[in-house]
Amino acid sequence: MKILFATSEIAPWVKTGGLGDVAGALPAALRALGHDVRVLVPAYPALLQAFPDAPEIARPHWLGGLLPTPGLRQAVAPDGTPLLLLDYRHYFDRPGNPYLGPEGRDWLDNHLRFGLLSRVAAWLGSEASSLDWVPDVVHCNDWQTGLAPAYLAYRAERPAKSLFTLHNLAFQGLFDHASLFELGLPDAAWSMHGVEFYGHLSFLKAGLQHASAISTVSPSYAREIQTDAEGMGMAGLLRHRADDLTGILNGIDTRDWDPTRDRHLAKHYGPRRIEDKAINKAKLQEEVGLEVRADLPLFAVVSRLTEQKGLDLFLDVAAKTIDLPAQIVVLGSGAHALEHGWNSFAQRHPGRCAVRIGFDEGFAHRIEAGADIFVMPSRFEPCGLNQLYSLRYGTPPVVRATGGLADTVIDAADEKHGNGFVFGPATATALYAALQRAAAAWRDPDIWRRLQKHGMARDSSWAEAAGHYAALYKRLAG
Repeated sequence: MKILFATSEIAPWVKTGGLGDVAGALPAALRALGHDVRVLVPAYPALLQAFPDAPEIARPHWLGGLLPTPGLRQAVAPDGTPLLLLDYRHYFDRPGNPYLGPEGRDWLDNHLRFGLLSRVAAWLGSEASSLDWVPDVVHCNDWQTGLAPAYLAYRAERPAKSLFTLHNLAFQGLFDHASLFELGLPDAAWSMHGVEFYGHLSFLKAGLQHASAISTVSPSYAREIQTDAEGMGMAGLLRHRADDLTGILNGIDTRDWDPTRDRHLAKHYGPRRIEDKAINKAKLQEEVGLEVRADLPLFAVVSRLTEQKGLDLFLDVAAKTIDLPAQIVVLGSGAHALEHGWNSFAQRHPGRCAVRIGFDEGFAHRIEAGADIFVMPSRFEPCGLNQLYSLRYGTPPVVRATGGLADTVIDAADEKHGNGFVFGPATATALYAALQRAAAAWRDPDIWRRLQKHGMARDSSWAEAAGHYAALYKRLAG
């Protein structure tokens, strides 16, 4: 199979969330199964710096509307995955976040920037391409590539099949009607059966409407988004396309996330040397200025600080949590009110709570290894990766029963399979009850070792997911 994987970010160079991790790992897992996968991604500064000598291999032109003629450069990732770098400096040579300007607001030309990415993906998936490689399937991801299936439907000659993967339904890529002309889409696309969504042009709806098939990143999320409560306005369309919708649980990069050889850790450990995890806990406490206490459970968060992630619920019960007694460490950034709230709480409770605003990959690894309990009280969670990292690192998670969290974390009440703590209602009261249960279990070494053993035994590699994607590609290509 020849697969074009179109994405707006890719780890380790450009990453704002789970999509970057998926794009950095799934293509390599598919290549390990023998498939010819190439990744199309904008040539952001980090990628141009990583591959300064990447040669230009094509110049897609006559793309329609106001879309410019970009360059297409070729590079090879360290794992051997071929990269196609979409090079148009005016759009992509910008500092910081791929989507936001310095003031924290969306770039005003995001519709053109990611319209270009989508259009070139469709160009590559059709006879118009000047390359001697044409994919069987164009695999698009989230709203930033959502127009690619629409371009394949409206503008492409002999189009490839397309798969559109939803990583988060909350981000829908909404723009005004004038964008239709600017993006080179026909008037016929402006309809409820096209790209129009309540008076806006929606990149995400375009993908859901026109893709040959749709996938999302966990089976539970695939069911949840078909309900009016969780469908964010798209539930009717998703129910209409239910036969074309599949939930495939994400994996993780088990080479990078491996406590037996993680380069970021003070001490390596594994299921047979779980006692060495305590060394990482002490080092983490020292690093963040917490009291070095082996007799207190350490709760941890690595997350965007948003209401979606339920971090307001945790803040509401943070004082009660450290009174269990326990400690808390938080790494993340997001809503100003939550950043301020967590910072203020840490300042009022030195030695018991430490907060670092921002993101640091190595520090995230040290938190997973050093913490006792990981907290993910998400209101909704398409898949989630941190609970998978936590299970692998012997750090039982506390999660809400939603999306991928419900698919991967089994409550400790199940003695044969339990690997964490699950609660139902998205309330501070329900969360605190789960935190209490976790702290009590932590104080029982037999229960705790059993939970750690079950979590660390779980296979969270990309191999199984890659097999499901490969089977889906084959069905699409006939």
